[in-house]
Amino acid sequence: MTTQTTPVRSVSTLRSRFGTDAQRLDLALALLRGVVGLVFLAHGLQKLLVFSVGGTADAFAQMGVPLPPLTAPLVAFVELIGGAALISGFLTRLFAGLLAVDMLGATLLVHLKAGFFMPNGVEFTLTLLGVCLALVLLGGGRYAGDVLLRRD
Repeated sequence: MTTQTTPVRSVSTLRSRFGTDAQRLDLALALLRGVVGLVFLAHGLQKLLVFSVGGTADAFAQMGVPLPPLTAPLVAFVELIGGAALISGFLTRLFAGLLAVDMLGATLLVHLKAGFFMPNGVEFTLTLLGVCLALVLLGGGRYAGDVLLRRD
């Protein structure tokens, strides 16, 4: 009795089906920017349209965020505009840096005292902080609006 085995495709064959390493990196950066940008965009809209700037400032005051009348609109607009910028890939490094500062503040001022895990711990803000720092280091990739700003 003979057994037949299904041929195993080599890793290099599978890699070639999905492009080069550089192409996969550019695609991964676009996916990362899109998903994280959507999260920030939604949170910015929530602060502006659902809670209102005044409601967000009141919540910031209760959470111990300094200067709530100043920080509430600043954070709301950084998240809204920064989220849109990440989705489109325009000024990726700049807005990823601003959003990283936003998440560092949220982590240290609000979530750290609740520990690591959700719902109030640092795991969500820390994850967003890490992704934003990665985007600062890597940029938006080939499929970003930033490419249109470059002069080659």
